[in-house]
Amino acid sequence: MKRAGEDEIEASSAPLIEHLIELRRRLIWALSGFFVAFLICFFFAKQLFNLLVVPYQVATSWAGLDAASVELIYTAPQEFFFTQVKIAAFGGFFLAFPIIAIQLYKFVAPGLYKEERGAFVPFLVATPLLFLVGAALVYFFFTPMVMWFFLSMQQAGGDGQATIALLPRVSEYLSLIMTLIFAFGLVFQLPVVSSLLVRAGMASSEGLAGKRKYAIVIAFIVAAVITPPDPLSQIGLAIPTILLYEVSIITARMIEKKRAERLASKEALAD
Repeated sequence: MKRAGEDEIEASSAPLIEHLIELRRRLIWALSGFFVAFLICFFFAKQLFNLLVVPYQVATSWAGLDAASVELIYTAPQEFFFTQVKIAAFGGFFLAFPIIAIQLYKFVAPGLYKEERGAFVPFLVATPLLFLVGAALVYFFFTPMVMWFFLSMQQAGGDGQATIALLPRVSEYLSLIMTLIFAFGLVFQLPVVSSLLVRAGMASSEGLAGKRKYAIVIAFIVAAVITPPDPLSQIGLAIPTILLYEVSIITARMIEKKRAERLASKEALAD
């Protein structure tokens, strides 16, 4: 005979096993999507790297140099291979993100109410779009500006001076541009994160506005930590962060206004 409580334990363990099976299924789909995207990006890794070099070529034009003379090197036999692997992983995640996001939503959605599912979908759409906006800012403006700053430090030589020229390694250049893209992409998620916190009741527009001065200080500290050690990079990341914080406050006020309108309509119907 079963002891008292064993039936309850078995009943509670059954849903847990079902959740684990569902989680495994979603992980398999997500990892499979990433693996296929990784292989595609690895096949075109050199072409993708050439696209990432375009901001460097733009910077050489800004510096009055010949863009066709841009040269990058690798100093270890395996360096460029592992650089291509990083590019494949980097691009593969972007290509596979819709599949990963869909699998995440399918795993979470059954546990949400209808209104919560409707509120969750816009965040899945806004997250990659805002990340792409941040990445585009890095690609078309910020990286050329940073590379122009570094190129301005070159020394032509002559008159007893040594020739000092920038000749970046492929791995270091990729690390620089990936760091900038990730930094800006994450910073551009600030409105999404703040909106989620406001919806969850963990933050308010008044609280965000009251902490504005602390947010400005933190923005410059974070920019100094995650960007290259030059003032252009730090200021270039800190200013968008501060602007996005202001956007977050506006978004929070809009969410609170809609929430108040819904409560007022429900009270009117109840009366």
